[in-house]
Amino acid sequence: MNKNLKNLLLTGGTLGAAGVGSGITAGVASLILFNKTLPRPKGTDPAIIDEFADRARMEEYTVRMAPVGEWMERQRFEHLFLLSRDGLHLHGLYLAAEKPSDRLVILHHGYTSHAVDNATHAKFFHELGYEVLLLDLRAHGESEGQYVGFGILDRYDTLEWVRWARTRFGKDVKIVLHGTSMGGATVLMALGLPEIQEAVSAVIADCAYTSPADIFASVIRKDYHLPPEPIIKLTNVRAKRAAGYRFDEYSTLDALRYNRVPVLFIHGREDKFVPTWMSQKNYEACPCKKQILLVDNAGHGSSVFENQPLYEQTEKAFLADALGE
Repeated sequence: MNKNLKNLLLTGGTLGAAGVGSGITAGVASLILFNKTLPRPKGTDPAIIDEFADRARMEEYTVRMAPVGEWMERQRFEHLFLLSRDGLHLHGLYLAAEKPSDRLVILHHGYTSHAVDNATHAKFFHELGYEVLLLDLRAHGESEGQYVGFGILDRYDTLEWVRWARTRFGKDVKIVLHGTSMGGATVLMALGLPEIQEAVSAVIADCAYTSPADIFASVIRKDYHLPPEPIIKLTNVRAKRAAGYRFDEYSTLDALRYNRVPVLFIHGREDKFVPTWMSQKNYEACPCKKQILLVDNAGHGSSVFENQPLYEQTEKAFLADALGE
């Protein structure tokens, strides 16, 4: 969600006290919400930076992470494509481990991002000896798709990548799913698929929302003090007709109810976009081995940049336990 969308949600009629809750206002807001979120993103608005951290901190992160970009440029990636269950060509970047490995991480990015935006995580896992697969989620990067899946559709795409992994590396490969924001919601929703639970050894979900309906309702309620229900309800109709799903059709809470796979939940305490309580709620809904890390001073998707040593030490300890190492 960026500031343009936030401003546009206030257009198309007066959303003052007299306009709030009217059918016309909800209809206009719903159309704008649909048009600004569901179609394939055309790029990231600079204003979205404010949702992650203050600009000075983001500039610091950028300088500090520059060597990671240089590391990425030196790697030899294999471009992979597979077919989704609804006929889309999905793209991934595969980086082989330096030595044959029985461990694979599948990295899922956030909304408007791309596979290469997971460079920091890719370097970390590669240095741990993992096979690394960075995904372009549907309607992002080199993956096909007209509409964003927000995890509800992407969970099935994750299943296809897991199947690919077990074909290529064998059924004994230890698969770790890692996701940030929309990617975090995706890997948690994927746990609702029995085949995923049988094949995956561990999941790391960073700043995951509980459902598209919940996160959009949170923004509408928090930033505009509007009742989100009529807007979400109308947008559900449009989304179902165009993209084949509703925002409230599935949630991480639905998926986690019967989960048996160990999960590490991570969230920044200063997240301005996805409220921290969503990861706490996900944590509470998970009935099996689990851990939660809340990172001080970290904004949305910024925990690994704000405190990389704590982030990676927590991952190492969690994975050592989850994978029985």
